[in-house]
Amino acid sequence: MTLDHSHSEAIDLAGDWLAQNPRGRLAQPVIPMLRQRFGLSVAEAVEACRVASKAREAAYAKP
Repeated sequence: MTLDHSHSEAIDLAGDWLAQNPRGRLAQPVIPMLRQRFGLSVAEAVEACRVASKAREAAYAKP
């Protein structure tokens, strides 16, 4: 699957947003919310979740 540059930016933006907003604070399921808020496909929303997870891991790993 090939993503164009603008879709990649949307995934990164959504992932960064999700990493900064803990899931416990979100009022609705994450995938549909990311799709609506950022105009992502299901696969892109899942990738944004991966981006967020990696960002959280990196933040916790800092000394």
